[in-house]
Amino acid sequence: MAFPTTTRAFRRTSDGHSIELVSEPVPQKLQPTEVLLKIHAVSLNFRDVGMLHGRYPIPVIPHGIPCSDASATIISVGSSVTEFAEGDSVAPTFRETRSGEIQALGGDVDGVLREYAIFDQCDITKVPNYLTREEASTIPCAGVTAWTALDFDKKKQGKSALMQGTGGVSIFATLLCIAAGMAAIITSSSDEKLEKCKELGQGVQGVNYRTNQDWDQEAKKLTQGKGVDVVINNIGITSMEQCFSALARYGTISLVGFLGGVDEAKMPDCFTPVLMKAARVQGIFVGTREDQQDLCAFLAEKKIDLKPLVDRVFSFEESADAFEYLYSGAHTGKVVITI
Repeated sequence: MAFPTTTRAFRRTSDGHSIELVSEPVPQKLQPTEVLLKIHAVSLNFRDVGMLHGRYPIPVIPHGIPCSDASATIISVGSSVTEFAEGDSVAPTFRETRSGEIQALGGDVDGVLREYAIFDQCDITKVPNYLTREEASTIPCAGVTAWTALDFDKKKQGKSALMQGTGGVSIFATLLCIAAGMAAIITSSSDEKLEKCKELGQGVQGVNYRTNQDWDQEAKKLTQGKGVDVVINNIGITSMEQCFSALARYGTISLVGFLGGVDEAKMPDCFTPVLMKAARVQGIFVGTREDQQDLCAFLAEKKIDLKPLVDRVFSFEESADAFEYLYSGAHTGKVVITI
């Protein structure tokens, strides 16, 4: 196809509280290691809407293009590109590293909610061909976060995991658990959402934390008193005490989200439970390019069905509606925008 001269894109408005559609030029010359992408689908994460509602704890560039997760096709390559060719199906990595510093797409640098984008070849990976474009768009943030949070690259892989909430990371992690033979427990305040989660695969269990506030004790019961090997903490510090309670000895708590806020005054004592359970607490900032490649290889090997991951699809013109839908919390899994 001809090299595009312009691209439509959504940018955060001047006040930072909504998004607006703009048209802007596409650079007409690629640097030697750059590729031009035609973006097909973008999947949303809570951080994307959190930025608009004052609930994202990290500063972002003003008037930036939001979103980090996309699937795309390469339509042009620079003269020194060696890893990719025109027509390859790819996804950007969440953390751009071309400058030598960690920069998160859609926050520190412009994101992917646009028709065309230029990336360095070191900031993209190929995606499994069996996935639809909508499914592949969920890989960079939600997928890689779930992958690294579950410690799949460690020799001592756990046998059970608890995921807080029914968002994209939790659902992706559950599908990975099923493929890896791990027991999966999901918490939610909605019985309806929990029933949907149980349909993901055999052995998936759910705990309603609203009707059963002692969800940590229920997690122990579901693991014959042992506790879970991995807790994916999407809530933040307000749930840490129960996370430790639900955790098995030598287990891992992966800190992923901040839905419960970031008030450090609410941080419980961590020293004692870490010591007594020989536990590990790790912060998850998505993952590396190598993590994304490893995840894609695992998906391709297991042929994991990601269709249940996609909750609802919006058109590009409906992007603002997609943001509102995600923020409402009505979704189970991922909200995707097609372009």
